[in-house]
Parts: sequence; C-alpha cells; structure tokens
Amino acid sequence: MLLHDTALIFGRYARQTLRSRFAMLFGVLMPLLYLLFFGPLLTGLPLGTRAGSWQVLVPGLLLQLVLFGALFAGFMIILEKGQGVVERMRVTPVSRLALLLGRVLRDAAVFVFQAVLLVLAAVLMGLRAPLAGILIGFAFVALLTVSLASLSYALAMRMHTPQEFGPTINALAMPSMLLSGLMLPMTLAPGWLDVLSHFVPFRYVVDAMRDAYVGSYTTDHMLYGVLVAVGFAGLAVTVGTRVFRRAGA
Repeated sequence: MLLHDTALIFGRYARQTLRSRFAMLFGVLMPLLYLLFFGPLLTGLPLGTRAGSWQVLVPGLLLQLVLFGALFAGFMIILEKGQGVVERMRVTPVSRLALLLGRVLRDAAVFVFQAVLLVLAAVLMGLRAPLAGILIGFAFVALLTVSLASLSYALAMRMHTPQEFGPTINALAMPSMLLSGLMLPMTLAPGWLDVLSHFVPFRYVVDAMRDAYVGSYTTDHMLYGVLVAVGFAGLAVTVGTRVFRRAGA
C-alpha cells in the first residue's frame, strides 16, 4: 500500500516537472556559473588536499545545488495550500508518509539529473574522477535531497506565506554553505572556523564526496559522511512525516 501510494504521488509530481523542463534545467545554472567562472581560479592553488582543483570544487557544487534547491522545495506546499490541493489530499486514504515520500523522491530524481549534467560539464572542463566515486557522489546527492526536502516541506506546512518561508530558508542556507566548506576545504580556514564547521552536517558529506572523487572509499571521512547522510535522511523523513500527520495533509 505504501509503495503504491508513493508511486501515485511521485507520478503526479513527476508529470508536473516534465511539463516545466526549462525550470528543471534552469536550476543547474548557478552551480554551472561557479564551475565556469570560479573553477579556473583554483587551478594551481595549494588547496591543502591531494585532490585536484576540480575534484575539490565539483563535489561542493553538487551539494550547493542540493542545498539551495531542496531547501526551497517547500514553496510548492505553500502554493498548494492556497489552492486547496493539500485539503483535497487530506480527505483521501493515501498514506501521510507516501504524501511526503512521493514528493521528496521526485525532488531526488530531479537533483540527481541536474547533478549528472553538472558532472558532464565538469568532465569537459577537466574533471578526472573514478566512475565509482562519481556514482557515490550521486548517492549522496539523493540522500541529502531527501533530507533537506523533507525538512523544507515540514517547515512549509507550518507557515502560511512565501514571505515567511523565504527569509527563513535563506537564514539557514547561507551559513550552512559558508561553514561546510563547499567552495574550499575547511582545512584552509583558521582553527576556530574549522572547529565550528564540524557542527554543520554538510561538512562531513562534502569531505566524503571529495574522498570518493579521488578513489578513497575506506577513509574516516567516508565513514562519517555515510553515517551523517543516512542518519540525517532518517531523522528528516521522520520529522516530515509527523508534521504531515499532525497538520492533516
């Protein structure tokens, strides 16, 4: 029953996404601009890691794509509440968990697709990484999308207008990006900033992805990254499901 309901919700939102292909492709524009205009500046710089500049930058851009995309997924819920869509779904027998999973799995599919496009562009610009490492990176993208989209939908269920939602998300996203070392490794930062960054879960994920991009799959970074990504996803889905049930969505 759960799988059937999830597939129904996923199909509904997947069809909406396919009808707006331009928006799906436009989402990758900002990370692509970083790739084109910021990436070449890193070439030859001492980055404090054995990875090359592209192997440092691309994993960070993939997570930036998810961070600023999935966190804003909740805008759709706010619009649907205003249009009565959520109220109509409330009276159906569809599982509340499926209402969340169908949405976040659609989001995960979209961001993995965008991540593939970004990696292909990076390969053309000089990225060299093992296929296994790239695939592991896509898995991290999917897990982080599930986490952030679930929390975004949960937050949106508690808010009434985009004017409330937007500033709240920006206040969460920007410090997370700066403290997680998405653009440059935090090993380059002053000691106090490096310590502070360890309280941001994305730090562990980006470190793990950078190890994967150089073919290191059994490092401490990889272990911590997997544990944080899986644990964060489980926690976020649990929180999101509870909010959906209490809100009667």
